[in-house]
Amino acid sequence: MKPAALGLRVHSGWAAVVAASGDLTSPVVLHRGRVELADPYTSVSKQPYHAAQQLPLKQAEKLLERCRASSTAMATEGLAKCMEDTMRQGVRIQACGVLLSSGRPLGALQAILASHAMIHTAEGEFFRNAVIDACKFHQLQVVTVRERELLNHCQKELALSQAALDKHISALGREVGPPWRQDEKLATLVAWLTLTAAGTSK
Repeated sequence: MKPAALGLRVHSGWAAVVAASGDLTSPVVLHRGRVELADPYTSVSKQPYHAAQQLPLKQAEKLLERCRASSTAMATEGLAKCMEDTMRQGVRIQACGVLLSSGRPLGALQAILASHAMIHTAEGEFFRNAVIDACKFHQLQVVTVRERELLNHCQKELALSQAALDKHISALGREVGPPWRQDEKLATLVAWLTLTAAGTSK
């Protein structure tokens, strides 16, 4: 089977996912969708750190561990569906690119729960880690890129100008049709970059 890569842009409770394969100079989008990371039947699942803020520290730790297990299981299932869809198209996912935030360091849980800003940062890391753990479960190579550095990495690794990248992404959007928002565009770029960085085109 031909190799392919996933690209994910993670939000609180869900992630935009794109699968790309083909020629590195002009890959094709094989799958586009959404991976759910929060249990819709559990009110605390989408914002676990916000919920943990209201609890004593030990209870907060237990809540976060339960949510972590649930979100990782959902991510694992969601990625499996993406992989099955691409396999039906004759390609195999071999690597996954995940966009990261600016990377503000997190402190101890007690300090995180005392800061509203850190709670938001921690929740972003929480769901990104769930996706990364799911990738590892599926034995996919993981490539991580800070979102603010994505364009620079693409220009360098793909040897394309920003104008050329914009042209390719716009053309892909016309091919696959709407929705083609910032989520899909950035997920496609990190999938494309991952095809090169992980050597999946070989």
